[in-house]
Amino acid sequence: MNKNLVLGLYFTLGISTLWAQEKAKHEDTEFYEPVPNVVTPGKLPSEPPSDAIILFKEGNLDQWVSNSDHSSPVKWEVHGHYFTVKKGTGNIETKQKFLNYQLHVEWKIPSNITGEGQARGNSGIFLASTGDGDGGYELQVLDGYNNKTYVNGMVGSIYKQFIPLVNAAKKPGEWQTYDIIWTAPIFNTDSSLSSPARATVFFNGVLVQNNVSLKGETRWIGQPFYKKHGACPIKLQAHGDKSEPISYRNIWVREL
Repeated sequence: MNKNLVLGLYFTLGISTLWAQEKAKHEDTEFYEPVPNVVTPGKLPSEPPSDAIILFKEGNLDQWVSNSDHSSPVKWEVHGHYFTVKKGTGNIETKQKFLNYQLHVEWKIPSNITGEGQARGNSGIFLASTGDGDGGYELQVLDGYNNKTYVNGMVGSIYKQFIPLVNAAKKPGEWQTYDIIWTAPIFNTDSSLSSPARATVFFNGVLVQNNVSLKGETRWIGQPFYKKHGACPIKLQAHGDKSEPISYRNIWVREL
């Protein structure tokens, strides 16, 4: 085939892809079926193992920085053994960067939660934060107890990519647990993808993501895609909706 013709086809395809992305809406990537079955979780031990890096136990957020300004102190509110998202102060991320790890996080939707759908206790755990704002790969945090929303954005989902296998959410006001195995993506020297990121997630002790291969970084609008990166911080999201802010406690990680 003529070289100029090939280059012309690539250029045309690139323009078409860019045009489609610009015309995309967030609703295009939201799915409401199949709805995961509800499973009642049991009670779990939560003490960190001896080789864990403690990211938060009580007292302070010394292991964290502002996602947008690493020189600024974290403004989220600490209440002894837990801390709470403070609206308007932005996301926070770990000072330390990680590749492959096991992560334990406990979180709670307030009992007086209001709103519905995505505006009901929305936050997120970015398993690798690749930049300011919402750059990275998000595991959704949201009220999932009798709260209808698009299923690839419900609690336990890899946001806009993988629906959880089941819904193991507890009622608002109860502490909930994520246990995560994260395998970072691998890139070639030319920045192309060699091996995708993978995630296994237990929600309140129940398997909800089984070694899924991610399609790329989280996108609210449009399709996910990869861009080359190395070790990254773990990020917690301040979503900015009008619902009551959620709380976190007992966060630890084991490098693998």
